[in-house]
Amino acid sequence: MNKHFWKRIRYLLLSLAGCLLVLLTWSFMEPYVLDRSTIAAEVPSLPQSWQGKQIAVVSDFQIGMWMANDSTVERAIDRIITDRPAAALIAGDFVYKPGENLTPELDRVIELIRPLAAAQIPTYAVLGNHDYGVKTLTQADAAGQHRANQIRQALESTGIRVLQNEAIVLPNADRTSEDEKLYLVGIGAYLPKQSQPSKAIAQVPADAARFVLMHNPASFAELPSGTAPIAVAGHTHGGQIRIPFLPKWSWMTLVEDKPSWSWLSQIRGDAVRVSGWILGYGNAGNRLYINRGIGFSHLPIRFNCSPELTVFTLQVKM
Repeated sequence: MNKHFWKRIRYLLLSLAGCLLVLLTWSFMEPYVLDRSTIAAEVPSLPQSWQGKQIAVVSDFQIGMWMANDSTVERAIDRIITDRPAAALIAGDFVYKPGENLTPELDRVIELIRPLAAAQIPTYAVLGNHDYGVKTLTQADAAGQHRANQIRQALESTGIRVLQNEAIVLPNADRTSEDEKLYLVGIGAYLPKQSQPSKAIAQVPADAARFVLMHNPASFAELPSGTAPIAVAGHTHGGQIRIPFLPKWSWMTLVEDKPSWSWLSQIRGDAVRVSGWILGYGNAGNRLYINRGIGFSHLPIRFNCSPELTVFTLQVKM
């Protein structure tokens, strides 16, 4: 009896070890499996010339991270070019840990995104906290500001417009009237204390259609009621490592600094999520979608949380 008992225990342990090995192997493979999510985005006052058009969103390249999945960034860019959306948006964190010599990482970023300009796809971006070299809620120092300016200048040299608490009118070749405008609002990075949502949204006429872009979801809570019916953020990596059927748990919520994730405590209800549509968060009439990003932090793995390219199809909200 004792012999059979220990034999079963041994088989059980071997089975568990095998399962863990499979899961670990997959966690190193999943960062290279790109998920193209197609989302219907209802935009109040959307002009007729914008209905049905698409806006593509990617975030968190984290170039410079060890084993960074540059190839997935490349596939995401290639897919955007194939889709040919009306605009492409990048929600910050182009680099992982900018040091004194930012050139290698920045050169790689430019190499990856330059095809968007060559394909003449209007592309816009905001910066994230990693672009300033900041991981906690603290004012960016002179060195951080300098690095962020380097990234901004490099991006704009390729034709990518970097928005910092400002709103612009998106180009639309099908627009038949000057009144048929869709505004893009870009909010600055939250953790380096560059985020000014009220300033940015105030630049949009009261009844105009708008699409809001930010890096950190924490900025969303500061948008006045009814001013951001469709907004998108990055930063969370979707949790990066998620246990199936447990939407409240993810590894990133345990390891990230508290100010970066304090917005989670403001979510009302039981379905606390760090990607997709975020319900019960922000002011009335506002709606936020969080893109899972492409890169990662701390460890070069993802589990149950594949990299995401989000494609929003614009529809008028009835």
